[in-house]
Amino acid sequence: MKQAVKIHPSSDVQSSDIGEGTTIWQSVVILPKAKIGSNVNICAQCMVENDVTIGDRVTIKSGVYLWDGVSIEDDVFIGPNVTFTNDKFPRSKVYPEHFLKTTVEAGASIGGGAVLLPGIRIGRGSMVGAGAIVTKSVPAFAIVTGNPARIIGYVENTNEKKTLSTKNIIEHLPNEIGMKKIGVGEVSLHQMNRFKDMRGDLSVGDFVKDIPFEPKRYFLVFNVPSEKTRGEHAHFKCQQFLICVKGSCAVVVDDGKSRCEIILDSPEKGIYLPPLTWGIQYKYSSDAVLLVFASENYDSNDYIRDYNEFLKTKNT
Repeated sequence: MKQAVKIHPSSDVQSSDIGEGTTIWQSVVILPKAKIGSNVNICAQCMVENDVTIGDRVTIKSGVYLWDGVSIEDDVFIGPNVTFTNDKFPRSKVYPEHFLKTTVEAGASIGGGAVLLPGIRIGRGSMVGAGAIVTKSVPAFAIVTGNPARIIGYVENTNEKKTLSTKNIIEHLPNEIGMKKIGVGEVSLHQMNRFKDMRGDLSVGDFVKDIPFEPKRYFLVFNVPSEKTRGEHAHFKCQQFLICVKGSCAVVVDDGKSRCEIILDSPEKGIYLPPLTWGIQYKYSSDAVLLVFASENYDSNDYIRDYNEFLKTKNT
């Protein structure tokens, strides 16, 4: 049975493109060309301009203004008094040729009082903390807080529980030498040999016995500011093996169905990333040196840099 649209009599709703089951509360203004999906809840004293699209099952709390250029996908939560913007250099009575686009992807949540600069994407399933000032795009499933907003972690519970389970953070491997699958595709953790004596320590691994491919290149990542995030991509063909030879960093691995965060904090601990694994590295210590072996020579066409494209590739 079709659900009726509920509009409070104090609201000025000029758009007819509104899905069934949507509720619009007191003193809301919606301009004629706005598009609003089904089962949306728009609370009191909100404003929706013309070039705005809102997906299904979206919750918009009181005091939110959605200006031209804002696109909200399905299952998004927007807290009270969140501020969207669409012009980096606003002047009274001076209008740009076009307004910058801001997209909030499916399942994301934005805490009350957050401010979003224009032209950014808030990634799928991510969470923006209350009062955050977001100046750059937020990766999928990232948690960001502060001014300017920085990544402090990745969500463990999302609106996509049916298709995406999240494993706990793994800090330590068993002491025994060998390999351990972690339940994220074919990603595996490896405990390498380490020998100690009065002359110092030695860690060693053999190709292909300990590292499951013969590398064609290597690269080192170091001097990374602690708030920065690296990776955020997958490969079509390239396999990688990561070892933090000094200091520590966190590695998030995602196969499109499961996700896990691993702490690399010793030179005898390694992680294998097969092709079509989304990888992120962050939480670098000030002295961290990350060594990465790669099975292929560098090829820019081997990279998948958009998480939604990654999911489509996995599904096909």
